[in-house]
Amino acid sequence: MANMQKIVQCVPNYSEGRDLDKIDKIVNPFRGKDGVKLLDYKRDEDHNRVVVTVIGEPEAVKSAVLESMGIAIEVIDMTKHEGQHPRMGAIDVVPFIPIKNIRMTEAVEMAKDVAREASERFNLPIFLYEKAATSHERTNLAKIRKGQFEGMAEKIKEPEWKPDFGPTQIHPTAGVTAVGARMPLVAYNVNLDTDDIEIANKIAKSVRHISGGLRYCKAIGIELEERGIVQVSMNMTDYTKTPLYRVFELIKIEAKRYGVNVIGSEVIGLVPMEALINTAEYYLGIEDFSMDQILEKRMME
Repeated sequence: MANMQKIVQCVPNYSEGRDLDKIDKIVNPFRGKDGVKLLDYKRDEDHNRVVVTVIGEPEAVKSAVLESMGIAIEVIDMTKHEGQHPRMGAIDVVPFIPIKNIRMTEAVEMAKDVAREASERFNLPIFLYEKAATSHERTNLAKIRKGQFEGMAEKIKEPEWKPDFGPTQIHPTAGVTAVGARMPLVAYNVNLDTDDIEIANKIAKSVRHISGGLRYCKAIGIELEERGIVQVSMNMTDYTKTPLYRVFELIKIEAKRYGVNVIGSEVIGLVPMEALINTAEYYLGIEDFSMDQILEKRMME
């Protein structure tokens, strides 16, 4: 890759985590394309959701995303969708993240371009969110998604919730989509040794920023029915300001209140190296550590 080549990341979330054939069709547009690299895709049956991570040149990524969105609309029927994760559409959210030689303002323009074209091509209502939001109320994805698919038909008829692009009625089977631009986030989940969802919900409320918890932390309680446990499912929207170890320790403290233990955690999708290094520094008590001491980082320079 040339030094000045622009690289953008996109992490679309689709409301299908159980049907492998459908997931393969949705992911396929990101395979074997010039200028696009499929880095990862992770499905979750309890969430009934697949999270795809791709990087590449802006125009190539935009084209692949639009192709994948079209397939998702064909194969996903939201009227039959059930899952633990909040959702409002077949393509629930499409964030663009600047990675290399690209400014946030350019990622915002990409989001607007994709939103405009997808709304026209698929007759799909689309909200812009985070850095691409057209108002303060639409910055937070959780506010846009409140009411979920089932409540969205009425919500978007309200003047304050008119979609930024597309019709003011939901797509009958694909619902509504949010497209935006943001900094890299870490999707981080902490598992608890209980099946009581109320405990997970209370702990999530304690740690998330909107309820008075940690800045840059979004959290909800989730049931993992197959494992007979619950988890606190989080998006850490700026790991440089609120590191993973801080939220992990706070969840352990809150769990003690209910006689519950943390039994593990997981990262969904890809994670910046620095997010894990910060955590290793904390738990190992490493002093005066520098990212330049990472062998792999030096090898790539």
